[in-house]
Amino acid sequence: MVIVALSSSLPAGRNLFSSIPPTPPPPTTVSATPQPPIPIPKYPPPRKKPQPPPPQNPALKHHRRSKYHRPVPRDGGVIASDGADRAVVIGESGVSYLLPGAPFEFQFSYSETPKAKPIAIREPAFLPFAPPTMPRPWTGKAPLKGKKSKKVPLFDSFNPPPAGTKGVKLVEMPGPFPMGQFPLEGKSREEILGEPLKKWEIHMLVKPMMSYNRQVNLGRDGLTHNMLELIHSHWKRRRVCKIRCLGVPTVDMDNVCHHIEEKTGGKIIHRVGGVVYLFRGRNYNYSTRPQYPVMLWKPAAPVYPKLIQDAPGGLTKDEADELRMKGKSLLPICKLAKNGVYTSLVKDVRDAFEGSILVKINCKGLDPSDYKKIGAKLKDLVPCVLLSFDDEQILMWRGKDWKSRYPQPLPVFTPSKANIVGNLENSGETDDNQYKHDGNMVNTSPKMLSLWKRAIQSSKALLLDEFNLGPDALLEKVEEFDTVSQALEHSHPAFSLSSKENDAEGSSANFENSYSSDGIHTEEDYAKFEDSYSSDALQTEEEEEEDEDEDEDYYDDEDDDLYAVDTSAQPGSLPVDMIVKKLKQRPLE
Repeated sequence: MVIVALSSSLPAGRNLFSSIPPTPPPPTTVSATPQPPIPIPKYPPPRKKPQPPPPQNPALKHHRRSKYHRPVPRDGGVIASDGADRAVVIGESGVSYLLPGAPFEFQFSYSETPKAKPIAIREPAFLPFAPPTMPRPWTGKAPLKGKKSKKVPLFDSFNPPPAGTKGVKLVEMPGPFPMGQFPLEGKSREEILGEPLKKWEIHMLVKPMMSYNRQVNLGRDGLTHNMLELIHSHWKRRRVCKIRCLGVPTVDMDNVCHHIEEKTGGKIIHRVGGVVYLFRGRNYNYSTRPQYPVMLWKPAAPVYPKLIQDAPGGLTKDEADELRMKGKSLLPICKLAKNGVYTSLVKDVRDAFEGSILVKINCKGLDPSDYKKIGAKLKDLVPCVLLSFDDEQILMWRGKDWKSRYPQPLPVFTPSKANIVGNLENSGETDDNQYKHDGNMVNTSPKMLSLWKRAIQSSKALLLDEFNLGPDALLEKVEEFDTVSQALEHSHPAFSLSSKENDAEGSSANFENSYSSDGIHTEEDYAKFEDSYSSDALQTEEEEEEDEDEDEDYYDDEDDDLYAVDTSAQPGSLPVDMIVKKLKQRPLE
């Protein structure tokens, strides 16, 4: 019904399903570039409410990386003072702080201060201590607020609280003391330390502290000012304070131990590597300890002269650059670990300089300030010349004035060239002409000459004809001497008696007759044989000496009379050898 209604409303004679027109409509143009999207609106950042800057201490507004630079005079002196005997002083020990009544000048670090004088400071000269207008001195505890508990007695080491008291930790009594002795009040360091500790007392004090984990850690800054109060807090309950040193200070442990004993007043009773055991003293009392003000912040380190120079140690710039180029291909002798113990580093560098003029240490992983401090310490302790810190490595040169720690071996001289024969003939007496010699002569003391003479006579020493021998020739001489010395050492002593050749021949004939007759010999026969053997043995020795080659002779021809004395028999000249020789010559029946 609806369709009919629509068709009736259309005009007559019109074809609703006509064909497609022969000419298509013109195509619509499409742009190659798409239209940009709708831009995102940019809103301004939210406004922050301005906050007032917090009040700062005038000494803290200048940090390490600030551009503050104030040169100091060369001769040092006071650079700041408040007129009440409180001053900042520049001296040989760097920046120090002077307070009224202080036993010494306070410093931030007592053991790690460079020896060079500072040339400038990086912050205004302020005292890092609390102002003197504080209403109450610092005693280690916060002020009490209650009215009833105001009168609290301070801790007294001579009268500690009884053991087992509630809220009281372990407290060790003063001592140790022998039976019948008690602690005494002392003011000086010697009075507080008392008598020196014995070995068993040191062992008794140190052994329980080895496994004790309560200790003072001493790092790259060394012994700082605030550590003094910390050590006394350890001494409050223990007789020994354990200090563990790591890093830069361990290069020179003697310096660290010196400052610890000097500033604290204690005594180091044991030291292992970087661990130090500090004894407080027999008569130590915590209530009468020296009380020092605490530093409220770490002062900025001053500016020091440069460690690396273009031409150090008397070298020219070209020579120094050449050594630096050689050092690039040099292998380091060791690698330093971070926060390690470097107690043997100085010795290792000295030993390395014995074989090379340059030494390099690998410091990768360390803070730049750490290996620069290590280089400054090695420069003074070895001593040496610093060339560079490139590639996190310390390159050092031993310098022109370097001398070996080991004496050079002296060459072996002949008796005639070394002027030893004449001194031996003088029986240790010195001659005036002994001091007039050339470079080939050696002068020794009479005692040494007598020792040489005794060693030569006992065949325990050998004088060589030539002293410019090679290794092979010298080894051959030593082997020959070793063979002869062993033969002489294992032979029996022989005594030479005056006799004649005819007697020797007669004694040998009598020996053959007696041996062939009955084979029984008496003591008189053996006595006659020994008397006759003495001349025969001497004769055989002379014949053997003539048959020896001249190249195997150990003594000069001119000095044969001096060294011809033998205190032991030669091999093959004993009575037993003589009997064996006669038996071999006898024909078999």
